[in-house]
This record gives sequence, C-alpha cells and structure tokens, in this order.
Amino acid sequence: MLAQRISLLSESGTAAAREAAQDVVAAGHPIIDLATGEVITEPPSSVREGAIAAIKAGTNRYTSSIGLLPLRAAVAEKLSTETGISWNSEDIVITAGAKQGLLDAALAVLDPDDEAIIIRPCWPTFPSQVLLAGAKPIFVDARPPTYIPAIDAIRAAVTPRTKAMIINSPNNPTGAVYDRTTLQAIGDLAVNYQMWIISDECYSNFVFTGVPHESIVMAHPGARSRTILVNAFSKELAITGWRLGYFAAPPAIISAAKKLQSHTTSNANVIAQQAVLHHLQVGDGSYEREIHQRLSDARTTGLRILADLQDVSPPIADGSFFFYLDLSRLLSSLPDGATVRSTEDIARLILKEVAVGSVAGGTFGDANGLRLSFGVPPDLLESGLRRVVETLNSLKTRKAAA
Repeated sequence: MLAQRISLLSESGTAAAREAAQDVVAAGHPIIDLATGEVITEPPSSVREGAIAAIKAGTNRYTSSIGLLPLRAAVAEKLSTETGISWNSEDIVITAGAKQGLLDAALAVLDPDDEAIIIRPCWPTFPSQVLLAGAKPIFVDARPPTYIPAIDAIRAAVTPRTKAMIINSPNNPTGAVYDRTTLQAIGDLAVNYQMWIISDECYSNFVFTGVPHESIVMAHPGARSRTILVNAFSKELAITGWRLGYFAAPPAIISAAKKLQSHTTSNANVIAQQAVLHHLQVGDGSYEREIHQRLSDARTTGLRILADLQDVSPPIADGSFFFYLDLSRLLSSLPDGATVRSTEDIARLILKEVAVGSVAGGTFGDANGLRLSFGVPPDLLESGLRRVVETLNSLKTRKAAA
C-alpha cells in the first residue's frame, strides 16, 4: 500500500504534455513543440564558463544547505537592484529549482486543515504542493480576457482557516501581469488577515507592457514581512535542466528552509551554483536583454498570426512567454455530437494532425484554455501557430460536414 498522500496527486499536466510530444518525436514524427515551458536557446557563455571552471577546480563538496554564501549575497544584490528594496544574504535561500522553494514555503507555513488561496488558472504544482502539506487549496477563478483576479472574490474566499495565498505574476499559463492596484489590495488582505503570500515571480524578466516587473513587495512594502518571494534562474538564463532557484523571505522562513533542505536535497547542485555565481559576477545584462527582445519580437509575430483566429479572441500575453487562448466561444459554437468536445480533444487533434504540441487548459484548472509557448525558435513558432490557427478555424466546417 502506498502512502495516502500519493493518491492526492496526479502527474503534472505540463510534464505529461511535454512527454506526449517527446513520444511522437521518438516514434519518428518531428513536431513543433509549443507545450514547452522554457526558452529554447543556449545559456550565456558566462554560465557555461563558470560551470567548466568549477569542474576543473574540482568543486565537488557539499555547500550550506541553503546555498553558497557568495551566491546568496549576489542574489541579494540582484534583488536589491531590481526591487529598490534592501536585501542581504541572510534573506536568501538557494534551492534546487523554484519548485523546491515553493515546497519549502508550503511545508513551512501550512499545517493539516489549513487553507491556501490559489488564483486559477494556475500552474498545477501549486495545489499539489498544498495537498502535500496536508492543507486544502481554495480556488479563486480569474476571468478572461485579462485574467486579473477580482479582489472581492479573493476576500470572499478567506476563512478562519486561511493561512496563505499563492500568487503568480507574470502568470503561467495566462500571461497576466498584475497591476499595482491589484498587488496593493492583495498586500492589504495579507496584512489584515495575517496571511502568508507565496509569490512565484519566475517570469519576472518577461514583461512586455513597457514597464519593468513589479513585485508585490514593491507595490506594498508593508507586506514584505509576510511574503515569500520565489524565483529561479531557469527561465531567464535558459537553464531549466540545471535546477537552480532561490527565494527571499523573513528570518523564520529562512530558518525553516535550513531544516527542510538539510533533510531533502542537502544543497542545490554545486556546479550550477558556481556557474550562476560567475554569471552574476561578470555578466552585464546583455544576455537577459537579448532574450527579452527575442521574446518580445516572437510575441508580436504570434499575436499577428493569432489575430486570424475565428471565434477565439487573441490573447493579451502581457508577460511570461505563453499565448493562452480562451476557446469557450469556439467550443460552444460546435454542433452537438462533434468528436471534438473539449480543449483536451483539441490539444490531441493538433498534435496528431498538424504535429504541434500544446497544453490543454484542464491542466491549469480551466476547461476552456489552451496554452502555446512562444519560447521556441522564431521560424518554428510562426509555422506552428499558423497550423494551430488553420486547424481551429476548420473545426466548425469539418464538424458541420460530419
């Protein structure tokens, strides 16, 4: 018999979509994988050079469970520059990817029968980790086209058992970027109801509204003492497989993380730590600017192509690197008895018929959504999106004929 907690979980839907695409490729059928949650490009030379130098130097020993002190200091300096708020090494924990940081946060603040508010559509790891902590996810639905949560809806979800709220801006999957007013109101709720805020800011480098990312601790400094700010190098440095993340938090959370990580990973990969430290020491930000420009151009191209969709409003995609399509109008327009009845059916159809990978909205708790990444190389993106548009626009016609 397995432990009961395993029955609470299902495999990550994003991982399942990625593996489904990989299975098609393994069978000898090339695809355009728009299901991927990463920017497909080489890491910066400074990261690679740092890793090679660490290997040549024989770097192979344990570090502190919460990471190398010089790296924590460099991350604190980076955060201080980005937020305009002072951070130091004692505020920082280095983790084996953002997922470990998020799990540390959940285990540190949630007890069995506590409740954690989650804005939906959401990355499926959020509710899964709340369940692993023995707590209960409470969902508040953000509506299209903006997918910005209504503060009144969040307030209505608060109960005496509410212990935390997980927010994610820029958002995966919707691309929503929370405005200052929304962040301030969320901060007020956290302070007034003594809730923890777990803020996933892994896409903070990818905002396309013309203004830089604003963290909740910038919009509401008073909420800092109740905020766990989670981020990673995976996306901004294109090193998702290296598994290196971090979080900034109050002293009690840092102390909890020391205990948790000493009994889980011991420490994040030391070669990855040294590689990123070298990048932070010698990098001039040009790599990050180039990635942002590439994605901004891809977003412009993608929005132009997706504007040809019928019965589907083009996405906003203010942040992250995802186009999130609301297919509710298209699905409702399809005739009764149609073989395609859900976004899961559509995701399977475009993979099978036009060899494009995507992620159905059910993965994110939304029956109407479809997520497409624009982190792939530009030529593949244009071809893949045109295939998606052609397929979606054909659905009513083919079903009418059926």
